[in-house]
Amino acid sequence: MPGYGSPASPTGSSAPGGPGDAPLTNWAGNVAFAPERFEPASSIEAAREIVAAAPRLRVLGSGHSFNAIADSSAVLLSLSGIEPEVTIDAEAREVRASGWITYAALGRAVHEAGFALHNFASLPHISVAGSIATGTHGSGDGSGNLATAVAALEFIGADGEVRTLRRGEPDFAGAVVHLGALGVITAVTLDLLPAFEMRQYVYDGLSFDAAVAHFDELTSSAYSTSMFTPWGADPSFQFWTKQRVADQTQPFPASQRFGAPLADGPRHPIPGVDPAACTEQQGRTGPAHERLPHFRPEFTPSAGEELQSEYLVDRADAPAALEALRAVSERLAPVVQISEVRTMAADDLWLSPAYGRDTVGLHFTWVRDYASVRPVMGVVEEVLAPFAPRPHWGKLFTIPIPEIRSQYPRMGDFEKLRDRTDPEGKFVNDFCAELLGGSARLRVVSAYPTVRGRGHSRGHSGGS
Repeated sequence: MPGYGSPASPTGSSAPGGPGDAPLTNWAGNVAFAPERFEPASSIEAAREIVAAAPRLRVLGSGHSFNAIADSSAVLLSLSGIEPEVTIDAEAREVRASGWITYAALGRAVHEAGFALHNFASLPHISVAGSIATGTHGSGDGSGNLATAVAALEFIGADGEVRTLRRGEPDFAGAVVHLGALGVITAVTLDLLPAFEMRQYVYDGLSFDAAVAHFDELTSSAYSTSMFTPWGADPSFQFWTKQRVADQTQPFPASQRFGAPLADGPRHPIPGVDPAACTEQQGRTGPAHERLPHFRPEFTPSAGEELQSEYLVDRADAPAALEALRAVSERLAPVVQISEVRTMAADDLWLSPAYGRDTVGLHFTWVRDYASVRPVMGVVEEVLAPFAPRPHWGKLFTIPIPEIRSQYPRMGDFEKLRDRTDPEGKFVNDFCAELLGGSARLRVVSAYPTVRGRGHSRGHSGGS
């Protein structure tokens, strides 16, 4: 089922390195990629040949990481020029899709066949393979992150051969969230649900005290929920709920939630920003792929106007972690555009930030000024340290590597898997070498942090 679209290209030239070429950067423009060679593959066969011949190689997807996880000093491979394919097995309730397809395109394809994906990140423009590799997530007490839907992975190994790992096989749980260190994902098979419709509502001015005191009741009140705050002297939340129509027992939503009134119009997560780019609110019924993301795929997401970090903590610690952040709220406000609080179910994927514990993600959309953000990021990490935070693999953080490694009981098993799968280290870049080698601190911003992004004004603000 071809024709469902490829990920949006990273900012800049598609063939960097030549005279006059614009630098190839990530989506935000804070990381400039500097490979010896950029290789846009025209087919899977061509990609296999490129992989087999390269001494070192990484894959560049939709470019929505905010650190150097995708960078390579040798070969940077792109599959985005290959027409993606989608094949649905209705009997098995599975979909096999090209790894570089976007969630927007895949969600539309499975909906047309009468199915749905279990969840989406806030931004549907991101690629499936990259989201899975970094443990990216949506929200919902009963929903695992996006990687938990993976039933099989197909990847090009260091020798150029394509291999398949299926759920239940040895190493599968270690290979799903893989940080790009095991090979080039060419296709993924994901679990499907029967298609379902949703309604989205927003509540204004949820007090911080109410959010903390009634956290469990709030997050369990809908299929997916989010809380947004810009911090400041007296922080409060916008509370977003995404409800399955089939689960609604009343014809109308509650007029207020713990004192927070139902919004009288559509809202953007950042107060005062035009909500035109946001998915339909105010209870308008629509399919899951048009309600679970916060943003519409037809709107180009902003580029170059933000940085992002996210720290994931044990759900049981969420109220205390929020109180710790409230204590430094006035330090956060000058450099935070918006923060989002989301929930997800525990899983057994070795490098998943939700491994072994029901999890709450504390997301920060920063202003695009790393010099100002960096010390405040340190404040966030300091106050969250008692709660053993796991940073999102594709976003900015400065937590020392030994601390991060200590949060992953299967880290040593993943290193052994990597050594078996890629004994020569073909897919290792500086990010993976430092993480898996146990460096004291990871360099997560490239040497080119002042490269300006290109694109539109702020249109994105939630976690990816």
